Amino acid sequence: MIDFAPDVQTTVETARCVRREPFGAGPAGEPGEVVVLTNAGGVQLRFLPFGGTIVSLRVPDRNGDLADVVLGHDSAAAYAADGRYFGALVGRYANRIRDGRFTLDGVTYQLARNDGSNHLHGGGNGFHRAWWEVETFEGATEVGAVLRLASPDGDEGFPGAVDVRVTYTLTDDDALVVDYHATTDRATPLALTQHAYFNLAGHDAGDILAHELTIRASRFTPVDRSLIPTGELRAVAGTPFDFTTPRPVGARLAAADEQLRLAVGYDHNFVLDAPREGGQEAPPPVASLAGAPFAARLHDPASGRVLELFTTEPGLQLYTSNTFDGRPPGKGGASYLAHAGIALEPQRFPDSPNQPHFPSAIVRPGTPYRSRSVYRFSVVGARA
Repeated sequence: MIDFAPDVQTTVETARCVRREPFGAGPAGEPGEVVVLTNAGGVQLRFLPFGGTIVSLRVPDRNGDLADVVLGHDSAAAYAADGRYFGALVGRYANRIRDGRFTLDGVTYQLARNDGSNHLHGGGNGFHRAWWEVETFEGATEVGAVLRLASPDGDEGFPGAVDVRVTYTLTDDDALVVDYHATTDRATPLALTQHAYFNLAGHDAGDILAHELTIRASRFTPVDRSLIPTGELRAVAGTPFDFTTPRPVGARLAAADEQLRLAVGYDHNFVLDAPREGGQEAPPPVASLAGAPFAARLHDPASGRVLELFTTEPGLQLYTSNTFDGRPPGKGGASYLAHAGIALEPQRFPDSPNQPHFPSAIVRPGTPYRSRSVYRFSVVGARA
């Protein structure tokens, strides 16, 4: 059941509003519908109850011109048919678990295997394919929506019944705040994230290789042939994985590096440093926002758009859409080729249930799962 709050009409004084619109066909051919959040400055987020999927995010460039900066599709049916998780809420476990198996409290659980022999992003019928209940709201300086989902015991092989609440809040200072909360009746692994692919030049503007990226991470987790972490925490210094200072995403993609070869580009978890660890400072203006430490900064020099990411999560998965080949087509028939977008996924480490020295991803009854990620948009070189 999808519960929409009544539409809120745009006023003369502000563009801030919440509404719903038709959106192509649903997965079963039913009429689709999208929730639209617009802040006072006209920045607009559109998402589907199906998968909690962000289908568009329109933000201004240095000239004030709005563009949609996330890759996606024109209908819920197209999202359901695509396996690239465009804009989806991912769970129960974001990223990979080796052989789809883990042991918890002396019991071994077998999960769905949907990435070769591994479990990926909650399985073939994970949260990205669920219909979330939606309740919208409007405040004095923000608009938003609360999305709720009940995941039963045994869902895709995971133990415990889990109740999940995710809140999207679009603020008048052009930040998207994503808050995650979950409870369980049995111990279970849980790692949630938002899987939007960004292209700050516009979703159909080509590749993101010239985007400049900064990540507050002095280590990353190398992977094996199946893209499962080896367990090592490797220093980024002297490698193509050093984004501690701004670098173009594509500057070192062709480097003779085994890790880049295994993933055909970047598809790796970065170990986020504690704020100011080792003397590092976050880029201006702030080292934290809304209680979440700075994690990454993405800048498109052509448009001037900047995305700053803040998160309470310990890891950040960087994925540069390495194997995209234009099929199926995206929004408006756009052809998304290799490196058309960049996913910055705040999350627990991949395969954490099998690697005890990684930060724990186990949630137990009486101790809710909580996480916050903030995506703040701004521009460099704004016109006077």
